[in-house]
Amino acid sequence: MGNRKTELLLPAGNTESFYAALDGGADAVYLGLKNFNARGRAANFGESHLMAALKEAQKRKVKIYVTLNTVIKNKEIDDLLDVLAFLEKAGVDAIIIQDWGVYHIARLRFPKLVIHASTQMGNHNSLGVEFSTQKKIARVILARELTMTELKHIAKRSTTELELFIHGALCYSFSGLCFFSSYLGGRGANRGLCAQPCRRIYQDDQQSKFLFNLKDNQQLPNLKQLQQLGIHSLKVEGRMKSADYVYRVAKAYRMAIDDPSKKEEAEQLLRMDFGREKIAYFLGKDVRDGITNTSNTGILIGKVILAKDGKVTFESDTAMQEGDRIRIRHIQDDSTINLKLRELEVAESRYSFVYDGQEKVRVGDELYWVGRREQRFPGKFADLPHARMKSLPYGEKKKVRQQLLIKSRPSKPRLFVRVDQPDWLRKIRIEDVDGLILSFTRKELESFDFAARFIQQNKHRIYIETPKFISEEHLEDYQKLIRRIEKQGFRQFFISHLSQRLLLSKDSQVSSNENVYVYNDAAAKMLNDTRIRNFCYPLENDFDNLKSMQNKQGIVLLHAYPELFYSRMPVRVASEEQQFKDDTNKTFQKASRDGITIVTPEAPVSLFQYKKQLQKEGFSNFMIDLSHEKPSKHTFKKVLNKFRFAEQYQPSTTFNFKKGLQ
Repeated sequence: MGNRKTELLLPAGNTESFYAALDGGADAVYLGLKNFNARGRAANFGESHLMAALKEAQKRKVKIYVTLNTVIKNKEIDDLLDVLAFLEKAGVDAIIIQDWGVYHIARLRFPKLVIHASTQMGNHNSLGVEFSTQKKIARVILARELTMTELKHIAKRSTTELELFIHGALCYSFSGLCFFSSYLGGRGANRGLCAQPCRRIYQDDQQSKFLFNLKDNQQLPNLKQLQQLGIHSLKVEGRMKSADYVYRVAKAYRMAIDDPSKKEEAEQLLRMDFGREKIAYFLGKDVRDGITNTSNTGILIGKVILAKDGKVTFESDTAMQEGDRIRIRHIQDDSTINLKLRELEVAESRYSFVYDGQEKVRVGDELYWVGRREQRFPGKFADLPHARMKSLPYGEKKKVRQQLLIKSRPSKPRLFVRVDQPDWLRKIRIEDVDGLILSFTRKELESFDFAARFIQQNKHRIYIETPKFISEEHLEDYQKLIRRIEKQGFRQFFISHLSQRLLLSKDSQVSSNENVYVYNDAAAKMLNDTRIRNFCYPLENDFDNLKSMQNKQGIVLLHAYPELFYSRMPVRVASEEQQFKDDTNKTFQKASRDGITIVTPEAPVSLFQYKKQLQKEGFSNFMIDLSHEKPSKHTFKKVLNKFRFAEQYQPSTTFNFKKGLQ
């Protein structure tokens, strides 16, 4: 990519943070409306507030990008149409999306909208960027887990704008591939409602530990290299953060970008961002000590030495001021209290403040300094126009919904079975299934005997599955491997990322697994138009959403161990069985595969008892996933019988199928 001015992109979760971003020196601001954005717990912006923000930003020549970076349920398509129509008319500079259904509708009906691919879309190599370019996506927000070498290769090959997170919180799992929160209570991370299970304490070998609690990202040390690579936009995470945080971080990076000689001064500013400990992560080859042993943000300033008569006393070497924001952490249960220091009394290093909250403060509780108001920013827009989102006419919405229908003949019922180890081939009766999906590692595929008589005789039933993550380093290896497999007559594939179809020959048959998300008819239609033969519905989906769909040609996953965390970040679990428990005594299993850390629940998700209901609703394609299970004839026979007779498999859970995905 050529040399150009580097864009500094800041978050705004509310009006105050928006002004903080502008005053801090942002070139662009990203923000969300009340719906369809990955920070559902932020205050976000109403229609009038967005119009006021656009007007203010235009005065200062600052761009505004609106986040629509969640997956969309099928019944939400009508509301989505209204939102897209409003944003196109408002003239926002771009929308940031995750769902291919949103992409399809935007291209179909709102061609003026500029589209940026969210990091939730999982673009982690040049193949993802190339596919996005072909789809006329203007910018790709890359995965946070890239090494500098990988980023250099991607930047060199890209003709599309690239955006990268340079500061803020890190998710343990690849963005877009985390189902832990959804599994625990239906609060889907891909729906903007993450309950942050990676920040929790778990029981490992009878000890309480933070296993997945990552430090914060900070790329100030790599800033010069990122600019030299031509990364178009450098992005700060933090739509849930305070205006003070936004201003301080914006000011620091603005200073370092404009005048590299002030890098040390910028670093001093960032030390007071009140976040977690910092890490340069994979870009800085800095992952060994990436886990922190506290989930609290802020600077530890001391411990409570007295809590009595409505006053709390602590000792600290840090100079505190009236109005400073602090967080008190109860050391017994890790719960917290957020408050401002009021009626502060200072005697050398001893501080006392008034506390009249209901939660009890105890001696020994830790105090964290989490903010100081150094500058005030407007909390309201001075000129708030009257703007209201209008509903598109019913007839127009009906026409769009009709355009989303896939015209195809009903197919006979089919059963697909997925296995993740070659040993399974000795345990199953391949004639009992319509499709056998081989989800092997690269090394297993390289050593697999595709010329074996049994395999050749059944190649019409065999599908090869590509992994969710293929590093830039191994792209060429996979391309060569797939060419060799195709030459041996195997031309049926399931891909885990839509860009992976570029690895395959044009005459190969391409299907997509449940990691290419289909939560709505628009996504199904988009895949169909992209010549995807079979698609799958996500395992976290619920029955009501499935029933609401018109495009029911997809494959319903009826049995699987869901991969709750899928991460490039290694973690240490002390338990010999590599198991750990949460605070409700649920057990989870950690495994490593091809350099990826995977966490699964102890029991599978199984929906065999709902098979007849699904068939009644028009679904006829099903999948059984035997991954993460020990190869066994008994297991295969048991699972197959439960499928045939639509009987409940025990022990198991039903995930969100009945309780609903929020």
